[in-house]
Amino acid sequence: MNRMNARLWSGFWQLADPKIWIASTVPMLIATALAYNKEKSLDWGWVLLALVGIYLIEIGKNAVNEFIDYWTGVDRYIATDKRNPFSGGKKTIIDGKLSMLETAIIAVITLALAFFIGLYIALVREPNVFWIGMIGGFLAVFYSLPPFKFNYNGLGEAAVGLSFGPLIVLGMYAMLTGELDANAAFIGLPLAFLITAVLWINQYPDYEADMKGGKRNWLVRIGKARGIKVYAWLYAGAYVSIAAVALASGNYYWLLGLLTIPIAVQAVRIAALNLDNLPQFLTANARTVMIYQLTGAAMIAAALLA
Repeated sequence: MNRMNARLWSGFWQLADPKIWIASTVPMLIATALAYNKEKSLDWGWVLLALVGIYLIEIGKNAVNEFIDYWTGVDRYIATDKRNPFSGGKKTIIDGKLSMLETAIIAVITLALAFFIGLYIALVREPNVFWIGMIGGFLAVFYSLPPFKFNYNGLGEAAVGLSFGPLIVLGMYAMLTGELDANAAFIGLPLAFLITAVLWINQYPDYEADMKGGKRNWLVRIGKARGIKVYAWLYAGAYVSIAAVALASGNYYWLLGLLTIPIAVQAVRIAALNLDNLPQFLTANARTVMIYQLTGAAMIAAALLA
């Protein structure tokens, strides 16, 4: 029994993968900074509750993805020599840490808890959080799950960009201020491009497995070489939108986000030159995550300094 509990606990945290929660933490903190700047005070209990809800959705999404990608064979098609931190999902089923049934149960429990947290926030704090949360939950669940399977049908990139950009910033800001502000959603636009760049570059190590498993994301559709152009344009979209936010708001501290441009240029060059050299290519993956983190930190500072 103790051995089984240890396996389940280890598998759960491997599936949860807290280090990737930065994807949702950054937009949450930007919205919190915006709200604090406006209100000059915050109820940190609501902030923490919202973070818990978002992290539960992250875990549930991971569990659904893990189940579906194993079921379709995508994770099983990844060659041993191509396994790396950026490929093959969370590898809990492949590694024997969790069964498919256990993974499905984790998905149901975490997503249900997230739903009830969102419902509580909507009933007690801010009603608009409900429909924003329902849209986010829908995109998270059906990112992999039939019948929509967004990441198998070329809509995964858009779903991720919308969720981790405008949607989270708008929802968190509305909860803390009681206002639905289109400017908050607009401020989330650079994050939409940057998190899509993270997803895009992380699809490269799984390219062959995705193709074999029928995961028709846009990288599979257009190929690796043309995909580098999309990768570069995602960065361009992020930096242009940062400049647009600064101009529209009159807060030029937003331009701090442009300081990561040299790292982005370097990441694109590394990726373009190492399409057939996976160990070197993975440097671009790591730098894309770094760019998201650094730009996010700059945007948090800008929101506070507005």
